[in-house]
Amino acid sequence: MDKLAIIGGRPLYGRLPISGAKNSALKVMVACLLTDEPLTLTNVPDLADIRQLTALLAQHGVEISRDGNTLTLHAASISSTLAPYDLVRKMRASFNVLGPLLAREGEARVSLPGGCAIGARPVDLHLKAFEALGASIELDEGYVIAKAKGGFRGAKVTFPFVSVGATEHTIMAATLADGETVLDNAAREPEIVDLANCLIAMGANIKGAGTQTITINGVDKLGGTQHMVLPDRIETGSYAMAIGITGGELTLENARADLLGAAISTLIECGIEITETENGLRVKKNGGRIKGADVVTQPYPGFPTDLQAQFMALMATADGSSTIKETIFENRFMHVPELGRMGADIHVDGQVASVRGKPKLKGAQVMATDLRASMSLVLAGLGAEGQTMISRLYHLDRGFEHLEEKLQNVGALVERVRNQN
Repeated sequence: MDKLAIIGGRPLYGRLPISGAKNSALKVMVACLLTDEPLTLTNVPDLADIRQLTALLAQHGVEISRDGNTLTLHAASISSTLAPYDLVRKMRASFNVLGPLLAREGEARVSLPGGCAIGARPVDLHLKAFEALGASIELDEGYVIAKAKGGFRGAKVTFPFVSVGATEHTIMAATLADGETVLDNAAREPEIVDLANCLIAMGANIKGAGTQTITINGVDKLGGTQHMVLPDRIETGSYAMAIGITGGELTLENARADLLGAAISTLIECGIEITETENGLRVKKNGGRIKGADVVTQPYPGFPTDLQAQFMALMATADGSSTIKETIFENRFMHVPELGRMGADIHVDGQVASVRGKPKLKGAQVMATDLRASMSLVLAGLGAEGQTMISRLYHLDRGFEHLEEKLQNVGALVERVRNQN
C-alpha cells in the first residue's frame, strides 16, 4: 500500500491550480442518464471517485470518452437498470443513478451505497422523496428495487432536515416528472446550483436553486449540452489553511471566494489574508501564529463539514484554544487520535472537540481514516517538525487531484512512496 512522506517546516510559495469540484462533477455526470444526447463536461478532475462512477455509468450503457479534463457521456440507450453492489459500495454518490434511471426507464435495482465511514448517512430521504413522486420502493437483500411505470408525478417534498444528496437526487428525478415539484428545506450548496445550471442548459425548468425552496416543472425531454464544473471549494479552503500552517504565499488559480461561505470569514479571523485576483485568490499569513477560533459545522453557507478536519489541523498549531462542533455527521472525529500522534492537544466530548494550539507538531506515522481526514494529516505534516508518513492513501486519491505534484510545485517536500510488493 502506497504511503505519503512529508518533511515539514517549509513555507509554500507560488501558483497552485484549483481543480473542478468532485462533489459537483459526480452529480452532473449522473445527469447524462436523463437524456439520449451527449453531455460534455469540462473541468472534471481526475480522481478515483470519478473513475469509479465512470465504470458504473458504462454498466448502464453510457458511452464515455475523456480528453484531459473534458468528459463526454452519451446514454443513447440504457442497457441495464441494475447498479450492482460491487460498483456502488465503494462510493456513496453512485446511489444517485437511481432517480435518473427511474425517471427515464420507469424501473431500477440499485445497491445501497458505501463510501467514507463517517456516520450512517441513510438514504431514507431520497426514497421518501421518490415515493412522494409516485414511485414504489422495496428493499431486498441490500438492494433498492424501485418502479415508476407511469413516470414520476410532480409533488411537494419537504425535507425534515437539510440534505445535499437528497436535494440533488430529487431535482434530477423531478426534471422529467409530470407537473410541478416543490422542494422545501432544500440544501443551498454551490454544487446544487451547478447541477441545476447544467440541467437548465439541458432543457430543464428549475427555479430557486441556491435557496431553501426549489421549484421544478417537469419537461418531456432533456437534451445534450456542454457544461463547465465549478472549482472545488473544499480544495480551495484546504490549501488556504496550508498557508496558515506553513506560512508563505499562494495564488490559488481558478478559486472563487463566493463559494467558501462562512469558511472565508473564519480564516480571515484567524489571521489568513485572502484577496481576490483576476483568476483566483491570493492567500498569505498575516504576521505570526494563527489565532484560535471557534466553529460549528452547518449546511451552506455555514462552515462546511468537509473542512472540519483540515481546520482542526490548523487549530492544533494556533495561538490559543478553540472549539469545533460537528453537527452534520455523528462520527467525523476519527482523525483526532492520528493528530494526537503528532502531538496535537485535542479533547473530544460528544460532538465538540476542544483544541489547545501548540507552536509545532511533530512528524509521525499516521493513518488516514476518511477522505477529508487524510487532508488534515497532510496539512499537519506540512507544518510539523521532521517526517510524517501517511498510510491508506486511497482516501486521499478519492478527492484531491494531483496533490503531490501541486504541493511539490510550490515548495513542499512531499513524495509518494510506492508499495514494492
